[in-house]
Amino acid sequence: MVQRLALLLLALLPLAACDRPSASAPAASESLVAAKSAGPVAGVDYIEIPGGQPYAPQAGKVEIAEAFGYPCPHCAHFEPLLIEWKEKLPANANFVAVPAAFGGPWDTFARAYFAAEAAGLAEKTHVPMFSAIHAERRLPPNAAPERIAAFYAEFGADPDAFLKSMNSPEVEAKFKHARDFLARTEVQGAAQIGTPMMIVAGKYRVDASSEGGYEKMLDTVGKLVARESKPAR
Repeated sequence: MVQRLALLLLALLPLAACDRPSASAPAASESLVAAKSAGPVAGVDYIEIPGGQPYAPQAGKVEIAEAFGYPCPHCAHFEPLLIEWKEKLPANANFVAVPAAFGGPWDTFARAYFAAEAAGLAEKTHVPMFSAIHAERRLPPNAAPERIAAFYAEFGADPDAFLKSMNSPEVEAKFKHARDFLARTEVQGAAQIGTPMMIVAGKYRVDASSEGGYEKMLDTVGKLVARESKPAR
């Protein structure tokens, strides 16, 4: 079912071509080849985060944190590409999803994600949630907590217990941790943070650039993971 929904989201990509970064000009292709041969460049392919730390550090692992938001159509369009890419990650890479809290419904969905995580439903419902909002359009991007709880009830959650969990101290602590983690990526002089966005080892922020788009972003992340995996000299 999840694979079918991911394919449905992928089918929306051509419909949202004006919303995602362009990656079709011949000149851009030439510059991408040059960038790949030279490796990722700070200030061009990624932003260095001073004093950055991983979101959920694990010994011997290089963390890849994805900042996302369920109300974000770009994140929905990115998800099928991300699913395929994650299957090829090296064993020492640790992928974590970090819901962005930009206020309003973003905060509500972020708390819902953490409540789903506590209920053991986050992974199973991740793609279906994107699909419900952006493909099936049966859940509005500014849905009230009660409607969100009803969605998770379709996967076995008790709606009343889920609402209580969304407002629990445990979820609030995770919510604040995620918000603080993403706030640290707002480096002075860099563009305002948005989604989807990826942070490698807590040190490097990678956005979807206007040249190369999501594919270039994933390529840069992969190369930064390889760089971080090399033994220190």
